Amino acid sequence: MLVVGGVDEAGRGSIIGPLVVAGISVRESNIAKLKELGVRDSKQLTRQAREKLHDAIIGLSERHRVKVIKPAEVDASVLLKGLNRLEAKAMAHVIGKIGAHEVYVDCCDTNPDRYRDSIASHLLPDAAPKIHSLHHADRINVVVSAASIIAKLARDAEIQKIRKRYSDIGSGYPSDERTMLFIRKWVGRKKCPPAFARKSWKPLRMMLAEMEQRTLI
Repeated sequence: MLVVGGVDEAGRGSIIGPLVVAGISVRESNIAKLKELGVRDSKQLTRQAREKLHDAIIGLSERHRVKVIKPAEVDASVLLKGLNRLEAKAMAHVIGKIGAHEVYVDCCDTNPDRYRDSIASHLLPDAAPKIHSLHHADRINVVVSAASIIAKLARDAEIQKIRKRYSDIGSGYPSDERTMLFIRKWVGRKKCPPAFARKSWKPLRMMLAEMEQRTLI
């Protein structure tokens, strides 16, 4: 019985909230059922569609795992120019928990082979599954698409925890004017970034630099 895994992330580019990595494993015989359900890249689905598919995906999976990486850990890796390494380590952690013989991962590196090797370096050689590192795997591999749905919903749940206290945070992405207005107001009032924001991201770094410059004048 071949068990196939898929791993993807959500929130890599966000300025608020965690980076989430999720993985699932399914029997090869159940892959067609994922397609029949209409599973595809989470970005191509509405929130309602993702929520509807979530339980069905879990029901078809052998195992699933979610790894939540807090903003402070993302910041620490970015400062060392190691965000890809951090994500590879998180994917290795997930892969080690889902019990698959072959695993497909969505590759964030420009070099898929390098990213595959980076993931493999965090796994025991004798126990490591065969890893397929692909660009746009969440679009072309339905098991990775299923993982992308789990990752997206887990990330949404983390954002919702923040939103319960701060309702005006928007989506958490730098492209969202509401999100950036929230951060600008926070920095203006408190002279520091929120703990749930990534201070290593350029827009927030620029805000902090401008604030420091005004202080020195």
